[in-house]
Amino acid sequence: MKTIVIGGAGFIGSLVSQALIASGRQVTVVGRRPPGAHTAPLPCAYRCADLGNRAQMREILEPGCEVIDLAYATVPKTSYGDPVFDLLANLPGSVGLLEEAMAVGVRRLLLVSSGGTVYGPPCALPIPESHPTAPISPYGITKLTIDHYALMFHQTRDLPVVVVRPANAYGVQQRSRTGQGFLAAAIDAILSGREIEIYGDAGTIRDYIHVSDVASGILAALDFGEDGEIYNLGTGIGASNLDVIALLRPLVEAAGHTIQVRHLSSRRFDVEANVLDAQKLCSACGWRPDVSLQQGLTEMWDHALMASSNT
Repeated sequence: MKTIVIGGAGFIGSLVSQALIASGRQVTVVGRRPPGAHTAPLPCAYRCADLGNRAQMREILEPGCEVIDLAYATVPKTSYGDPVFDLLANLPGSVGLLEEAMAVGVRRLLLVSSGGTVYGPPCALPIPESHPTAPISPYGITKLTIDHYALMFHQTRDLPVVVVRPANAYGVQQRSRTGQGFLAAAIDAILSGREIEIYGDAGTIRDYIHVSDVASGILAALDFGEDGEIYNLGTGIGASNLDVIALLRPLVEAAGHTIQVRHLSSRRFDVEANVLDAQKLCSACGWRPDVSLQQGLTEMWDHALMASSNT
């Protein structure tokens, strides 16, 4: 089976590509830039192309192939600065991909959405797929709109589409200072001697899921999900910013570092808590997260500490 991973060179995409290759698939990674350190060694094809270029997508897609779309040009924090750019940088290309997938006749298109933003303020936790959607960020609104387009293509034109909504992914390859990823930002601040900024008394509560579990969840939805369905990928466990710091503190102090925290005013665009219920995918195929937050955080800290000692 040939699988095309658009956005496959990124933080989540590179792990997804590895998992697809391990499953025996013939993988083509599509990225906007030449392959980086995490993608170049993979035994797969690589194409430099832009999701927004319909001609390039038309050339890359093949009849009967699988397509995983992880491409996205913005992050939640920066989307507030230019909502129009957030819309124009993401929506036309994503809808164009649906058109091209329809025209060529793919076996399945799996769209990676955002479980952390599309639901908005929760009525209850954990959040199932049936929860109302009321995003409060341009990023979340655009993501949800793309979800709706994908499901519309399925309902009206029989495009085989599955949507997954991951919670907050983290892992050793996550870049800091990008405007998202509290764990990577906190570790970077500690090793740089800067304060960790927390908005509000305890910060926000998030469902942190290890990137390897996101990758395995995407494969599970690709293999066992039903067309036209949405699947959350989360742990069902929430941790506040202060909870994360409490887990980090023994690791930090054992290495001779200190933690400095600065509390700032709460931001109106932050959802206070987001924890996902992933029972739907678990019931479909038995998928469940494998890495605890303590395990994953320790792995991130050890990797960052070693990297900082080598610079």
